[in-house]
Amino acid sequence: MTGGGGPGARLAFVLGLAVLGLGLTAGAGAQALQRRADGAAYAGPAPVLVFAAVIALTLVVEFAVGALGVVPAGPPEVLAAVLASAGVSLGVVALVVVSPGALSWRAMGLRLPGPGAGSVVADVAWGIAFAVPTLFGAGLLAAAAVALLGVTPEPPVPPAGDPAGIAVNLLAAVVVAPLWEEAFFRGFVTTAWARAAGPQAALWRGAVFFALVHVLTLSGSDFGMALRAAVVAFVVRLPVGLVLGWVFLRRGTLVAPIALHAAYNAIPLLLVALGAGAAAT
Repeated sequence: MTGGGGPGARLAFVLGLAVLGLGLTAGAGAQALQRRADGAAYAGPAPVLVFAAVIALTLVVEFAVGALGVVPAGPPEVLAAVLASAGVSLGVVALVVVSPGALSWRAMGLRLPGPGAGSVVADVAWGIAFAVPTLFGAGLLAAAAVALLGVTPEPPVPPAGDPAGIAVNLLAAVVVAPLWEEAFFRGFVTTAWARAAGPQAALWRGAVFFALVHVLTLSGSDFGMALRAAVVAFVVRLPVGLVLGWVFLRRGTLVAPIALHAAYNAIPLLLVALGAGAAAT
């Protein structure tokens, strides 16, 4: 398809992805049933297998939306991609994890703090309080990695100079992305590995997995540049994943990590928007 194939090549590629995604989803469901029959501590599919199914099916949805041509390039395109990832990810988790009874949404932290465990306000405050030092530490690591490797990864959202574009970027990065990523990577992935291997192993596995996933779509003018960009992005996101996982395991619900993730994404976007506004005036 990338070599200039016609509509037939594109259709075959998308159908192949669809078959692959459905096969991986069926494999994840079968693994959940087998683990339940074996009496495993975590009777659900492997998070990596679930994510592989999610990737294939998300690409199918994105190709379908792109073929319709209804989403303009720029911030709306990014928002559509984030919504597609959210819908497919949570849908697959519901089908192969929640439906067989491996984990409930409540067990994955999709609940409010219980009596004696604090409050929503306290959890939100926890998340926001950790956002600034986490952002500062990640910024120092990013500066060191960029200076060492000589490459800066592309920002996750495209720059926007108008209020509508800024609002769409904030919706994608501060609302939708934190909600679905925390539900998937902390709620599902970290909880599954905590039951299977213990909280400490789950914390490190979840952070490494989170960092790796965020470098999959990076590219460059050649393989060496793309690899260096991936290393920079991985080095920056690994400690972020560790902090998010630690906050989730410590607080027991998704409220605090969602607040942390949202604040972490919001601060640089707002600073860039304010800087652009000051420059325009």
